[in-house]
Amino acid sequence: MKKWAIIAVLYLAVVMGGYMVYAQFYPKSSEAKMDHHEEGMSQMHADSHEKSEVKTDLHYSDGLMTISIKDLSGKTVKDLEVNHEKLLHLIIVDDSLQHYYHLHPQPLENGDFSIHKTLPDGSYKAFIDIKPKNLAYHVVPVPFVVGQEKGANDHEALVPDSSLTKTVEQKTVSLKMNTFQASKPATLTFDLDRSHLEPYLGAVGHVVILDENGKKYLHVHPKNEEEPVFETEFEMPGIYKIWAEFKQNGKVRTFPFVIEIK
Repeated sequence: MKKWAIIAVLYLAVVMGGYMVYAQFYPKSSEAKMDHHEEGMSQMHADSHEKSEVKTDLHYSDGLMTISIKDLSGKTVKDLEVNHEKLLHLIIVDDSLQHYYHLHPQPLENGDFSIHKTLPDGSYKAFIDIKPKNLAYHVVPVPFVVGQEKGANDHEALVPDSSLTKTVEQKTVSLKMNTFQASKPATLTFDLDRSHLEPYLGAVGHVVILDENGKKYLHVHPKNEEEPVFETEFEMPGIYKIWAEFKQNGKVRTFPFVIEIK
């Protein structure tokens, strides 16, 4: 009897121990899966009602741009995730949305970033696209002026393109959209010569979208690694400008489109 009692006790201990290990492991596994899912969703939607915990600024002087990144207490934020091969993507447009620049400043020892780029005189908006670790951040326009500031009405309003086929340096790209309605999932499909299409910043291409006032910012990445197809959603009706970037034959070209969302 003593022998069977000992075996029973040992069996019960094994069962209870196995259950405790499973109970500890399973929630962590579920939590990891949920975090991964939520991260994917946050990449799909540009807007969030969560308060940003990071503030950015840009200073321009004699062709040198210096970018500072600080938390709400004024401390420099240095812990950034690599996002499509870079720590920081700097998108700059002028007020007319006719000039577009996609730059990659380099980090400095003090946590700031800098890059040399001479710009024509005028008013600009910078969009500092970063992924701080463990801090909420939303990309907002950072206005700055080069030389003499131009008036707010010194440029023509955006007009939707009559044709969504554009040619830049003898390369042609056509844009097709499944909908032009606001608040509906929109698929942007680009038709181009893929025979010499190369990965650019870890993707088949990149798409940046701004509303006509240069306030609403979307940086959209392709839905997969094979096709130049992008998914997003336009929350509000209005005029939007799209810049599609593709690398062909070793050179990156930017194709601009203007559309109206109703």
